[in-house]
Amino acid sequence: MSVIYIEANGDARQVRQLVRSAIDGEIAKLQLALLLAQKRLLPFEEKYGVLSEQFTAEMTAEDLTGGDDEYVRWAGEYRLRERLQGKLQKLFSFTPESQ
Repeated sequence: MSVIYIEANGDARQVRQLVRSAIDGEIAKLQLALLLAQKRLLPFEEKYGVLSEQFTAEMTAEDLTGGDDEYVRWAGEYRLRERLQGKLQKLFSFTPESQ
């Protein structure tokens, strides 16, 4: 876990509110991006009847009717979703009020 120390020249409460507002804004952007990534994954999962986790663990491009192109798009969206979820988890765990 990383620790960030911010020294305020003025009202520390205002600084905490500003940081919290920035974090909340980033969370909202990431949540929207995550929703869009999930929507892009759904057609693949429905077409092949498997969740993306199973796809990445068990399938190859040869298993897909769209071949390499479809595999790359599905795997890319899955990896994007995983990165977005990781970023969101980190931001949700950050609470400037407790710092």
